Amino acid sequence: MLHVIDQDLTSFNTLGLRSHARAFVRCESADQAQALSDLADDYRHVFILGGGSNVVLAPELDCLVIKVETAGVRLLRETDDEWIVEAQAGERWHDFVEHCIAQGWNGLENLALIPGTVGAAPVQNIGAYGVELDQRFHSLVAWDMRDRRLVEMAAQDCGFLYRNSVFKQAEQGRWLILQVRLCLPKAWRPVLNYPDLQRHPVLQAAGERVTARQIFDAVCEIRQGKLPDPAILGNAGSFFKNPVVTATAYEGLKKTHSDLVAYPQPDGTYKLAAGWMIDHAGWKGSRMGAAGVHERQALVLVNGGGANAGDIAALADAITADIAARFGVELEQEPVKVGWA
Repeated sequence: MLHVIDQDLTSFNTLGLRSHARAFVRCESADQAQALSDLADDYRHVFILGGGSNVVLAPELDCLVIKVETAGVRLLRETDDEWIVEAQAGERWHDFVEHCIAQGWNGLENLALIPGTVGAAPVQNIGAYGVELDQRFHSLVAWDMRDRRLVEMAAQDCGFLYRNSVFKQAEQGRWLILQVRLCLPKAWRPVLNYPDLQRHPVLQAAGERVTARQIFDAVCEIRQGKLPDPAILGNAGSFFKNPVVTATAYEGLKKTHSDLVAYPQPDGTYKLAAGWMIDHAGWKGSRMGAAGVHERQALVLVNGGGANAGDIAALADAITADIAARFGVELEQEPVKVGWA
């Protein structure tokens, strides 16, 4: 039986924005999918909420908010080469990664301490420290809220791009992701391409004997040193994507900004470090009302206390305009806007 309630969402989003849902329901089992579609018929819009770590919520949400709280992890299948691990969408992502490491199912250690749920991971195609979700992705099971059907989707069906997917592009509330399956290799090899990992003393000392657990611990330590805890200072992690530009554009920028930070991509383009540009423009540690830029990480916008979506938007727009003027580069917001006019 589904119970629709009136719900304060301030504690349901990591930015800690004041927000209120007029209709809120919890999804605690995949078996509720059909009933949720029936319920959604009574509302103009639907929003699927996971851990609330990648959203900017409007003060009032005039839609049906479905909070995914399903739980469970299992080894779906094992072959000579890999483990196929399935997790319910409501599982906390970091806990899932740690569980896999404890079982010896390596391959997700670089993605430690990313906030949010397992079900939200494919939507954003999360990534960190040289590993992207789509590199470990096997398939997922989703409920099509509109067409009322269960769908199994392989990687090619999900349209994965940098911090993007078909789920992020679809109408909000179209897809209710139920289970996510990841393919973890038995012939595990560490991914240590990022300078922060290469400089870490424990990983340096381990050398070729480095373990997945050591990388997991190192990533947690690095992230905790750079990023504020949402429980203490509201934030949604990296607020802007790293923009990708052509080689010609990159060379042009290097002429005027010799210390520009960028990463060459396999297709010949360059991924610019948005955090470096924001820092270089003098925004790190700045404030606009209740919203601000974190003092240690320029990519992170924070709620200094009592901020709402408008405060965050005003700051984000000001930063975006300044970076466009200085570098000729358009920054794109990572967190999804929900309930904005």
